Amino acid sequence: MSEPSAQPRPSLRVALRGDILHFLGDPGWGEDGGDAVQFEPDGWLLVEDGRILGVRAADAPPDASWVREDWRGHLVLPGFIDPHVHAPQLDVIASFGAPLLDWLARYTFAAEARYADPEQCRLGAERFLRASLSHGTTAAVVFATVHRNSSEALFSVAQRLGMRLVTGKVLMDRNCPEELRDDATQAERDCVDSIERWHGVDRLAYAVTPRFAATSSPAQLAMAGGLLKAYERCAGGLYMQSHLAENRDEVQWIAELFPQSRSYLDVYARAGLLTSRSILAHGIWVDDTDRALLSQTGTSIAFSPSSNLFLGSGLFDWARARAAGVQVVPASDVGGGTSLCQLRTLADGYKVLALQGQSMPAWAALHAATRGAARSLELDHEIGHFGAGTMADVVVWRWADGAVQQRRQDMARSLHERLFAWMTLADERNVAAVYVRGCKIPTDELWPEADVHAQSHAYGDLGPADCSSL
Repeated sequence: MSEPSAQPRPSLRVALRGDILHFLGDPGWGEDGGDAVQFEPDGWLLVEDGRILGVRAADAPPDASWVREDWRGHLVLPGFIDPHVHAPQLDVIASFGAPLLDWLARYTFAAEARYADPEQCRLGAERFLRASLSHGTTAAVVFATVHRNSSEALFSVAQRLGMRLVTGKVLMDRNCPEELRDDATQAERDCVDSIERWHGVDRLAYAVTPRFAATSSPAQLAMAGGLLKAYERCAGGLYMQSHLAENRDEVQWIAELFPQSRSYLDVYARAGLLTSRSILAHGIWVDDTDRALLSQTGTSIAFSPSSNLFLGSGLFDWARARAAGVQVVPASDVGGGTSLCQLRTLADGYKVLALQGQSMPAWAALHAATRGAARSLELDHEIGHFGAGTMADVVVWRWADGAVQQRRQDMARSLHERLFAWMTLADERNVAAVYVRGCKIPTDELWPEADVHAQSHAYGDLGPADCSSL
């Protein structure tokens, strides 16, 4: 069993006033989102006991029994969902001059080796989750490291903050440094122990996490598939996260390691790793047969444009994936990606698609980072929109930060134009407030390690109703 929950408890009835935007359905890829978009300028978002009660228009204010928080002139959105990000790679974000496989050898493995120290795991989890919140992300699917303590620390901190988090111990038993190598037998024991402790507890879920096919033996991949099967009826089933066809050299390497498989994706299929709760990052270098299999199994692709550009991996073809029925969700993929802010991801995604003659409307982009991502994770009953009964994970954004953004807002001729300009120009500096389960979380600090250490000890004394120090 998990340790007792210490999640912050929100005020009972809170009404947030601002420009409320969320999606009732998929808006498609036109400039007119139609009935899929609900926008209430100067409206009210009602939150009761940490859940959304409803959205009201400006002329239907709540009665005096509600605590009112005034965000007039601000954009109120569901918190962003990041379906693929590496917590320990904050240490190597923006590192120079390496394509994917060199990046792993030169930067990533060295950074992750430091997480053999449980104290580094704890500090890293604090740092990463607070940074995510301060960048407007309230839920994420996260890579930890091969060390069990790394994922356990992420679970512990997320539980205390009340966040929706999916993570798991990374699996690597070959083609990696010795200090990061596990074995299939011990890895399975570690996974089972963590699954039994954390999966389905509060807002936490376990992801079976082979790093990518090259760093797991066939035996370890089979073990991973066995875990998915064994727990398929437990709390909706486990998640699976890994990487797919990111880089041409990587694809060639996989073909040499698995000559019996038709493709990179087929390696995962043979191991039983493709389910409706599987998320594979990148998927650039795939063919139509692969796309059909992704669609058939419900496996999602985490489109990681910032990382793909930064590492020179290639251009993901979203239109072709959509046509094949593949679920696609935008992801930061820090540290190959260069920002935890999903607005930066969406802006880079627009550019990647523009290079291929595709134009991504603001509606499609923002839906994909909120309700679309929730749906791909089978969590749209809980997060990603403001439907009644969903968790009140809310981010309040400034429409403009600085003269350039303000001028562009002033010149916008339609709501879509205004949102597209905001999406393209804004970043984490536009975040005005973040609410998790209806509780406002301070986001203006990324503490130095000494402060994190002190605050972490202080948390042990907080009761579940006290969120003022969070």
